[in-house]
Amino acid sequence: MTTELLHRETFIAKLREVGERAYHDKHPFHVAMNEGLLSTDALRGWVANRFYYQHNIPIKDAAILSNCPLREVRRVWIHRIIDHDGSSENEGGIEAWLRLSEACGVSRNELLEDRHLQPGVRFAVDAYVNFARMQPWPVAIASSLTELFAPDLMATRLVAFEKFYTWIDPNGLDYFRRRVTQARRDSGEALAITLEHCNTHELQNAAIRGLKFKCDVLWSMLDAIHYAYTRANR
Repeated sequence: MTTELLHRETFIAKLREVGERAYHDKHPFHVAMNEGLLSTDALRGWVANRFYYQHNIPIKDAAILSNCPLREVRRVWIHRIIDHDGSSENEGGIEAWLRLSEACGVSRNELLEDRHLQPGVRFAVDAYVNFARMQPWPVAIASSLTELFAPDLMATRLVAFEKFYTWIDPNGLDYFRRRVTQARRDSGEALAITLEHCNTHELQNAAIRGLKFKCDVLWSMLDAIHYAYTRANR
């Protein structure tokens, strides 16, 4: 087994290969969503459960910051917390998701109180937060590289929602519109940090495994949602 450092382009290719093989856009629930096949209850269930992930993103990013001793990296990464928690000038992604929920006919209190949260979703998201707390910070950052594939997913999702789910207030779709741009910026930052700081064979392999783990987290969330709102009701 080789222990040589992967060439930059080879490393990038291996990271992209993970997403191309395992990203959750290929999950049957996502495919059904993009084809306009979800029921109202299933779509609302997805929105409600996905909120638990959205709510925990800044907690995950705070864990990464707490483990990172490099000021220059922290200065790049810290905007992610504000992007989701918001500020006096920006409502943030969490608030935008709550508006999406209201546009779908689910109250924000239902999300904030986890009334619809499936155990499998809670387990998967909590595992991701713990991963960020426990793993070396460059590996935790590498796990976020699912963002490399998010812009296309968001653009496709936005088209599908506007075409098939016209019962949703279009103003509630702002989260998706923002993330098309934000995910491109965020993935570029994360990839640059990963390439610079995953600078040993061991860290490169751990980064690839970390990205695979993140794909598994997203896939497991959809497994739980799919079972709860589609398969279990057949």
